[in-house]
Amino acid sequence: MNKKILYIGNNLNMKTKYPTALLSLVTNLKNEGFDVIVSSNMQNKILRLSDMIFSTITKRKIVDYVLIDTYSTTNFYYALIISQLARFFNLKYIPILHGGNLPNRLENNKFLSNLIFKYSYINVAPSNYLKFIFEKHRFKTLNIPNTISIEKYPFKKREFYKPRLLWVRSFKSIYNPILALKVLILLKKEYPKATLCMVGPFLDTSYKESINYLKNNNLENSVEFTNVITKEEWHKKSESYDIFINTTNIDNTPVSVIEAMALGLPVVSTNVGGIPFLIKHKIDGMLVEKNNVIEMKNAITSILNNEYPNIAISARKKVEEYDWSVVRNKWLSILNS
Repeated sequence: MNKKILYIGNNLNMKTKYPTALLSLVTNLKNEGFDVIVSSNMQNKILRLSDMIFSTITKRKIVDYVLIDTYSTTNFYYALIISQLARFFNLKYIPILHGGNLPNRLENNKFLSNLIFKYSYINVAPSNYLKFIFEKHRFKTLNIPNTISIEKYPFKKREFYKPRLLWVRSFKSIYNPILALKVLILLKKEYPKATLCMVGPFLDTSYKESINYLKNNNLENSVEFTNVITKEEWHKKSESYDIFINTTNIDNTPVSVIEAMALGLPVVSTNVGGIPFLIKHKIDGMLVEKNNVIEMKNAITSILNNEYPNIAISARKKVEEYDWSVVRNKWLSILNS
């Protein structure tokens, strides 16, 4: 008899156009023979929470496990409510830890964190960073990376690099999109033809701030904003760019960075959160201090000067370990126990 799973998370890929980690895991688990029910795809937050609660109550007698995508902001409380319902109904629940700011939650909301993570069947951390932090707080945690289908990521080997930068993230203040524009200005002093493409939805005022900054610094002809495009579209667009930059102030293990590594784009990223657990400096990527324009520009220049000729190849080899064929055994060991 196939085991049944209720997956609680934001199933909003129709809105964002990006296949989420949730959708990827659900697809893989279904292919392994599990019956998976997903909640919720409601756009409204109140309706989404209501649907999650309704699904947990009505499916409680038929599911074997409840997976709960767990973030550090508003969705933290979704995880809190669903986990306590699962406890009440004696269901095995597994928080999947996504929020880059979850370590602060553990420090600042110890009581609520204990309610969720102390009583879970196990906590699953997509990054070794969060595994380390959660085990430090004595929560039983297993590292299972977010997966990619490596065969869908053609590796482009660049014989030499040009100052063509790609940024893929939501326009949100914590991801610091303005830094990308500041880096471009500095880079253009040495490489006047340098360009930047910024891919992602416009979620807060940081987009308008970026537009104003662009206009004030005469960057209109050097920067492209795509808004939301599909994963396949940005993968295709990446072929026209040579360096991937990640400017975030808070992070866990962003899938976009993993994808860039798979596609053959050398990554220059801020050294925050789980990033140094993903990238080894000067080996399979470049790490710089957050919000440091000069450091990021210098790291980009070092790649343009071909100081690290094997960096993209090493990155590709690393993320091949994120393929489902490698990761599947960890999930099966939990869900078949």
